[in-house]
Amino acid sequence: MVTSVSSEPEAALVSTRLSEAGIQAISQRSIGGPEWGVSGARDVYVDEQDLVRAREVLKADEDVSEDELADLSEAAPDPLKDPNEGKPTR
Repeated sequence: MVTSVSSEPEAALVSTRLSEAGIQAISQRSIGGPEWGVSGARDVYVDEQDLVRAREVLKADEDVSEDELADLSEAAPDPLKDPNEGKPTR
């Protein structure tokens, strides 16, 4: 196990980050049953051979400041925004 997180969406973010670094990860509910839905803690697992590198990747992400995260968030495109908004229609 490389880390534990508080929800399924957070586990998906961690798994995606590891995948971007070339590390395959899976998550598994660590408490509760199906009634917990997407909430409830999850453990994220990687192959033993990738464990040290996975921890390094996640540790590097922890060193990002709140201000840096805010800047990255503001610079990222809004996936829900209509790309044609404000353009004339035919």
